[in-house]
Amino acid sequence: MSNGQIIVTGASRGIGEAIAIELDRRGFQVAGLSRSGSCSVGIGIVCDMTDEISIAKAIAKVAANGSIVGLVNNAGAHEAKPSAELSLSEFEAAMRLNASAVLVGCREAYPHLKETGDSLIVNIGSFFDKLAVAENLAYCASKAAVGAITRCLASEWAKDGIKVLDIAPGYIETELNRDFLANEKVRSWLKRRVPMGRPGTANEVARLVGALYSEKIGFLTGETIYMDGGQGANL
Repeated sequence: MSNGQIIVTGASRGIGEAIAIELDRRGFQVAGLSRSGSCSVGIGIVCDMTDEISIAKAIAKVAANGSIVGLVNNAGAHEAKPSAELSLSEFEAAMRLNASAVLVGCREAYPHLKETGDSLIVNIGSFFDKLAVAENLAYCASKAAVGAITRCLASEWAKDGIKVLDIAPGYIETELNRDFLANEKVRSWLKRRVPMGRPGTANEVARLVGALYSEKIGFLTGETIYMDGGQGANL
């Protein structure tokens, strides 16, 4: 028996795919949103997370299949560029995918989550939200916005039975960065900077997300949970 539907954006690969698999393992029905529409488990739905109408249609399609108990806003992108060369359009593109899509997803899911009466939104941010990182202005700003969105919605929607959390990972190994993280110089740097001495895994992030949904910790909302191997606390 399903524990209810959870929407996962950016579910076709990386952290999003790992989250979808973990939630499915825990008995939830997963609806994975991505540009390709592919999802290893549950149902896959084609969705452009930079398009407001596309998000609204995708969430309405999920709602037509039954009650929605959760939303995981995972879709995002990272691109480094010197700030002096960063165009306004590039900055706005990062904000649109990494932050605006979180707002739109939450807004469109809101009436369905409110109807459930005991639901959870998990936004995937980044520990870059509190760091000064050269050539990462747009990414850092967008992830800081995710934390702010999380806090504001948690305060506003608590009365509706909706909890909102932000998980902020540090360096997480996925198929997209595996070769980079395998570089010996990068590995040596991580051993020096990260108390755990290694990058995290997508499965570790997924297990935290799964635990939050399974355990239903009702008094936990509005928080950013850093999952960075202690790096942020070791600065």
